[in-house]
Amino acid sequence: MAQKVIPIPKPERPRHYIREWRKYRGLTQERLAERLDLTGGAISQLETGVTGYTQETLEGIAVALNCEPGDLLSRDPNIEGAVLDLLRLLRQKDQATVMAIINGLPDAGTGTND
Repeated sequence: MAQKVIPIPKPERPRHYIREWRKYRGLTQERLAERLDLTGGAISQLETGVTGYTQETLEGIAVALNCEPGDLLSRDPNIEGAVLDLLRLLRQKDQATVMAIINGLPDAGTGTND
């Protein structure tokens, strides 16, 4: 009786949103690579999971893409990007400016600035 061969599943590639953030920022792989002193091929391999990333690389990519390293790992910019960008801008402003912006927003219920 022949033994049944059970295939070994391939390990899942770590999920990240590096490609999505790059495209959200309107960069090609080559342009991002230039900012990081890498090659376009290295960015391609990183985005497809062929090669992994180091903490240093992740931090460099985050700086190049104007986001946080955690954003690259957990947030799809196509869904949350504009909100994250706004929050980052607000963190850079003083409290009075932030309150003026918030108070200037229209009321969600009426669509007016009452």
